[in-house]
Amino acid sequence: MPGSIPVINRMFRLQWEEAQAAWVLLYPEGMVQLNASAAEILTRIDGIKSVDDIQAELNAKYPDAEDLEQDVNEFFTHAQTLNWIDYV
Repeated sequence: MPGSIPVINRMFRLQWEEAQAAWVLLYPEGMVQLNASAAEILTRIDGIKSVDDIQAELNAKYPDAEDLEQDVNEFFTHAQTLNWIDYV
């Protein structure tokens, strides 16, 4: 997974929702409001950057965060289980 390139699953659309003042994932049956950590990760997914690239960006933004790489990897595993993401 670390060298893999994640993409948002085609069944979902990531967008900023002004009414909730939060990033959300929209899908045919509803919406998932994302917490700040999930949004930090998912908004970096562009179909070009690998998981390693995203981790490097987050490490640069949050240099004092502990276990950041492990947390990001766990998030990607969880997001894939929920079908929020795929890999190309």
